[in-house]
Amino acid sequence: MHVPDGFIDAPVSAVTGVVAAGAVAVSLRGARRELDERTAPLAGLVAAFIFAVQMLNFPVAAGTSGHLLGGALAAILVGPYTGVLCVSVVLLMQGVLFADGGLTALGVNITDMALVTTVVAYAIFRTIVKLAPRRRRTVTVASFVAALVSVPAAAVAFTAIYALGGTADVAIGKVFAAMVGVHVLIGIGEAAITALTVGAVVAVRPDLVYGARGVTARPLEIRDSPLAPAAPGAVARAEAPAAEPATATSEAPETSATSATSATSATREPAAVPRRSARRVWLAGLAAALLCAGVVSFYASASPDGLEKVAHDKGIDAKEEDHATKDSPLADYGVKDISDARLSGGLAGVIGVGATLAVGSGVFIVVRRRRATAESGRG
Repeated sequence: MHVPDGFIDAPVSAVTGVVAAGAVAVSLRGARRELDERTAPLAGLVAAFIFAVQMLNFPVAAGTSGHLLGGALAAILVGPYTGVLCVSVVLLMQGVLFADGGLTALGVNITDMALVTTVVAYAIFRTIVKLAPRRRRTVTVASFVAALVSVPAAAVAFTAIYALGGTADVAIGKVFAAMVGVHVLIGIGEAAITALTVGAVVAVRPDLVYGARGVTARPLEIRDSPLAPAAPGAVARAEAPAAEPATATSEAPETSATSATSATSATREPAAVPRRSARRVWLAGLAAALLCAGVVSFYASASPDGLEKVAHDKGIDAKEEDHATKDSPLADYGVKDISDARLSGGLAGVIGVGATLAVGSGVFIVVRRRRATAESGRG
């Protein structure tokens, strides 16, 4: 659903640019509350993974394909504010390096693909999680539904933007019907990818999934002990020696009391569970992203995506303009001067994953450090 240059006129493009800039600014502040020392590197990985999976166009109808938008996936994995930043980083890298999505339309794309999808998806996800049973399966189901709805919501948002600033004379009703119809089908693919990814991470490390916090965590249980209140008989037996007069030495009651105090402390203050490293999850995610971008992308559908198909059929692309970076060495997801299509596309995908990972991780680490600096200043 990458909007190219020329689809939307300059005034509306400027307004969406302001909206996008405001959303990014708010998200930078909000991400400080969502990121910690473990999740900041993971957020960069989420951006790289979304970039890679967006290269995997899947067929949805005759002559039409779709791809992941990623707003729902990012919001659920790392939080809504961080999710907006993840997708924004992906769109920036695609526009600058790969001539995918117009540069003058960057505000339109961020507003539509990053802001709308993330807000809609996370609102639906949180509503389902609050109303449904607190189980891991609930997180997966909520992820599916949220992702499914977020894609046609983005299609509706694009139609609204086009109604305000479309450059071609096209009946908006026809655009609305075509965009929503095809993107409902694309939403099914988005939902499947999102649910499978979230479900896989929740199954292994639920503590790393932002949307699963407070849902999959089990309450702390204190096992029965001779002093536990749940066993009145045991309490009576434990207290009986203290009630009897000491017959052996005068130190017996003190020893008994000391033991009881130690037992109570051990029971009520369990040892803190050390934090587990996220390195294995990070490495597994990176390997999956490189595999998708470097190998699997070669087998992606070559059919135009939903917006491209609708634009061609309805005449929206009548005033499409050439991309400002059409001569980029990586334009159209291929490395210039490499004739082998498989090698060219795979290498471009790997470069894209690396660049998105580097930029995304850099942004999120800086955001995390600013939070740490602010906290130390208050302290």
